[in-house]
Amino acid sequence: MATIEHLSADATTDAIVEVLERDGAVIIDGLMASDEVAHLNEDLAPFLSKEVYGRDEFTGYKTQRIGALVARSQACQDVAVNPLMLASARQYLAQFCDDIQLHFTSAVAIAPGESAQILHRDRGIWGGYLPRRVEPLFSTIWAITPFTQENGATQVVPGSHLWDKDRLPEPHEIAYAEMAPGSVLCYTGTVLHGGGANATTDQVRTGVFMHYALSWLRQEENQYLSCPPHHASKLSPELRALIGYSKGGYVLGFYSDPDDDSARHESVSPENMFSQRTERFGAIEGADHVVSSSMK
Repeated sequence: MATIEHLSADATTDAIVEVLERDGAVIIDGLMASDEVAHLNEDLAPFLSKEVYGRDEFTGYKTQRIGALVARSQACQDVAVNPLMLASARQYLAQFCDDIQLHFTSAVAIAPGESAQILHRDRGIWGGYLPRRVEPLFSTIWAITPFTQENGATQVVPGSHLWDKDRLPEPHEIAYAEMAPGSVLCYTGTVLHGGGANATTDQVRTGVFMHYALSWLRQEENQYLSCPPHHASKLSPELRALIGYSKGGYVLGFYSDPDDDSARHESVSPENMFSQRTERFGAIEGADHVVSSSMK
């Protein structure tokens, strides 16, 4: 049976990216302390106590999915800006973007009796229009309960990010992301993967998903609705920018305030919404810079 390489919590970004480029997935063991895991479980317990499950086979009839984690959980906010994950995501995706954005947040709890999810590539959410050579995602699943093959550990097909898109894996080519609470699975948007079957009678497998994407792509989770301005105002500037309250370049993502009679907020960065500073639309390094940066 295939396996996923494990690295220690002191792994470098170079080591993480090297394994990702080769296998499409890697597990970092024990990156989160036990008290941080406990805080995550405490924050998510009220939402997971409501027995609301998926509505189809893909989302899972015995699987709970809770979103809007940035607005709902301080502990999840901390996970979203984990320094090693952010640095690794930026390094891995650097050749395709100026920066990254938080693309998707979810707590996923797979209950006993759930069947295995169909293997898929997350890049498919953009409908297959992205060229295959462009890798759009650096995805993470943080274990906040034990992940075992028996209780639904994520299935991953190492190396499948390099396969022809129509090739299907043999059973022995499927690995399982078995890991202890506090560990994290990192994987690409092109590797085949899917939730595992939970064959136990009394174990719920819960993970916290934080996915990072190229800053110029549409996010899977609409962060401006999942974390609207009155919630975003309470976040750190770093996290606010990460979920999209910032510009992705000279003009990508600017806004104008329709209720501002002073015209001080015309064509400005969303960051202006949370500060007293103003920004001139033309505050750039120069026209030549704008043109050259658009022709990579």
